[in-house]
Amino acid sequence: MGTVVVVGSLNVDLVVGLDRMPDPGETVMGRTLDQHPGGKGLNQAVAAARLGAKVQMIGAVGSDDSGSWLRGIVTSEGIGDSGVRTVDGPSGTALIEVDRTGMNRIVVVPGANGMVSPDDVAAALSEIDDVTIVLTQGEVPLASIEAAMVVGRAKGARTILNPAPVLDYPVELLRAVDIVLPNEHEAAQLTGLDTSTLEGAQAAAAHLVACGVTCAIITRGGDGAIWATAESSGNVPAFTVTPIDTVAAGDGFCGGLVAALAEGHDLDTALRWAAAAGGLATTKAGAVPSLPHRTELDTLVNS
Repeated sequence: MGTVVVVGSLNVDLVVGLDRMPDPGETVMGRTLDQHPGGKGLNQAVAAARLGAKVQMIGAVGSDDSGSWLRGIVTSEGIGDSGVRTVDGPSGTALIEVDRTGMNRIVVVPGANGMVSPDDVAAALSEIDDVTIVLTQGEVPLASIEAAMVVGRAKGARTILNPAPVLDYPVELLRAVDIVLPNEHEAAQLTGLDTSTLEGAQAAAAHLVACGVTCAIITRGGDGAIWATAESSGNVPAFTVTPIDTVAAGDGFCGGLVAALAEGHDLDTALRWAAAAGGLATTKAGAVPSLPHRTELDTLVNS
């Protein structure tokens, strides 16, 4: 099994539980306040590692106490941290609201994540010999995302972009991506198409393939996911779970996908792992705390 390299953010998540989201200008009372490790990069690295993948992380933390805490999370999960730099200033922070239905609203302050440079990414990747997959997201600078995909492909790795949040991704970047993995809202932003229906999501996936990616996978929450390549397309049903917090569901999906692919499974099996991991992540509160272990995934997949 080769190494999954995750290039991305590491954040402190401050999570407020509340009955409903406030309207603009309105004050509402929160019920709970919790602190969890998070950031799409760290979440996806942990998700893959807990499912059995060999994972290395590339990113940055601040010189504050949060930075030391986040690095400790990385190493405690068995993830290699040689590519994680400590930079002067604060670590990344996410402010997350979760309502009683489990829906969330998130504001991210990048902090150290904004200091991840293309040179950092290229240098760290050059030190890893057995790279099988390079996975990145939208919470580090665009130039560093491009470096992750271009250098990863040059090393013969499968390149995967989770465009969350959506940035101004150039077509040249998409041509260096083997799998692009947005949710339906991100797919709408990327393509300008209405993705609220199955047909619309399928059209968006086809559009992304036409832009140069090898495979487009669009997650649709409780409606599962759809995928498309130049040759074929299909649907992936969601597993039936009782959600309490949708934070990190997409990250669980990404982690499940790359863990299966790194283990040598085909795309159909990898998508089933991804759907299971994403579903399980909604059944617990928080980001990293909600990500499932392999035994949980195996139980759901084989149920």
